Amino acid sequence: MDTRGDAGLFGTGSVTWQMHGDPMMWVAGVRALYLQALHPRAVRGVLQNSDFRRDAWGRLMRTADFVGTTTYGTSEAAERAGARVRRIHGMLRATDPATGERYGVGEPALLLWVHCAEIDSYLHVLRRSGFPLTDAQADRYIAEHRVSARLVGLDPQTVPANRAELAAYFEKVRPELAAGPEARVVDDFLRRPPTHPLLVPVRALLWRHVARLAYAALPPYAHELYGRPAPAPATVTRGLRATGTLLRAVPARLRWQLPPKHILRAMARLGPQARPAAGRLRH
Repeated sequence: MDTRGDAGLFGTGSVTWQMHGDPMMWVAGVRALYLQALHPRAVRGVLQNSDFRRDAWGRLMRTADFVGTTTYGTSEAAERAGARVRRIHGMLRATDPATGERYGVGEPALLLWVHCAEIDSYLHVLRRSGFPLTDAQADRYIAEHRVSARLVGLDPQTVPANRAELAAYFEKVRPELAAGPEARVVDDFLRRPPTHPLLVPVRALLWRHVARLAYAALPPYAHELYGRPAPAPATVTRGLRATGTLLRAVPARLRWQLPPKHILRAMARLGPQARPAAGRLRH
């Protein structure tokens, strides 16, 4: 099959295409993990079906690969990735230790929480770090991701389509959130991930900064649940902007060389005009 003209499910003109090429997506992804862990039923499904402590990096990379494939891959590759996720979710179950209830990790309510925590984190971190988006473009980004919600098994009509609907969703779900034992496991890992002794200095210099910044960017209710204060909002914003400026100074072609190279493959397939760039949104 000739896929040279296939721009995938979002397309080169989408807000998603431009945003997901930004290096601050990594900080946003860690924020999403912190936020997702506050839903006891959702995080329990993760910890009971994987060795999170040993495979947390693998999980993070698989999520990044899914986002990259669904954003920059062909339509067929994106649909294939979604089918794989739906198949895995359909096989997994978790148990509530308090009640003994068995439930599927693919419950729509759990999938919706994971989806909304990710989209909110991507949008919040990138905008706050200086990625130029108008309010209308932010709403468009949220609406575009009804597509990714469909891929994981959600009815797109049940998924928030703009900032107001996303805010209303978080307000509705807040009574269900708690920093239970499973959230503490995730929190402990993100603060002090196990690493080879030779890499401890790297963890201290780089990862600790990323984790602290991601935690600081959480909403106030998340800080309350975790029980650790965040710096003043202005301090957090300065940290996000400084980090964004530093990471964006690294040439994009160099950053995109890191595996799995979704953006470079998309540009090879579609031509140089497919290069993601924040400046395209101004036009």
